Amino acid sequence: MTRNHPHISRRNALRTVAGATLLSVAGCLDNSGNSGTPGVETTSPGSQGPLKRVAVDGTTLVVELSAEANVDQVNLIQPNGELFGKRDVAAGVQQVSFEIGTAYEPGEYRVVALKGEETVVESTTDIVPEVQIQDVGLYRNNPDKPWDEVYGDTETDRLKNGEAFVTITNSGTGPDAVVELVFSGDVPNPIEEPRGSGMYETEQVVVAPGETVDLFSNSFPFGSESEKGTGCSPDGNSGQFTVLVETRASGNEVTKVFDVEYSGSNEMSDCEVTITEA
Repeated sequence: MTRNHPHISRRNALRTVAGATLLSVAGCLDNSGNSGTPGVETTSPGSQGPLKRVAVDGTTLVVELSAEANVDQVNLIQPNGELFGKRDVAAGVQQVSFEIGTAYEPGEYRVVALKGEETVVESTTDIVPEVQIQDVGLYRNNPDKPWDEVYGDTETDRLKNGEAFVTITNSGTGPDAVVELVFSGDVPNPIEEPRGSGMYETEQVVVAPGETVDLFSNSFPFGSESEKGTGCSPDGNSGQFTVLVETRASGNEVTKVFDVEYSGSNEMSDCEVTITEA
């Protein structure tokens, strides 16, 4: 079960541009240039409207203009009605872009194309991230993950046996950044306030719309049993733990609960750990 709770980010994350994933968040335009159904990509080569396409590419909003577009400026208006930015359109230019980053205000944005002071056409589009937790796992169950690449060669064996990865996806229409990762409940080493972001050697991980990424922990959640932790047993110990990720753009804490069983040993280093969705 995933729950989103409004929350103000406790950390200032660096702005990072994430490319590669391209997800359209455009409104469909008819031949007269009027706004149509939001959330549909307008890539038809036969489109007669000045705005051919409005889409989020990584952390950038891209506006493509038709070759016949007679406009000299494109404005981006925020959900609160204030100007986010404006771009001059020189003769022959068919694309302008706005770097929205991960500190923007999610909601409905307006793209307004102008000729002088006159509005030629405008389109509305929702730019809203939706980060969800998909999976969590350990090295002993997922050796194919890039553990050595993430943790390095010097302490890889110790770290990869005690750390974990969390797979998240952004099914929304806007980019976001994870700025904190927390494990609580029935894990060997639960820490409510991990050092830094709780992710290994990074303060944030940017997730573009439509992208799925792995977060690697830095709080040793499945390492040696702490005073409040749950240990391993030859006969088996079972319980539940919660994974929490805090996001920047949406300002949410996203959580998911997992069932876990520790068996086969008295030591965590030799323990069989079985994790399933609760």
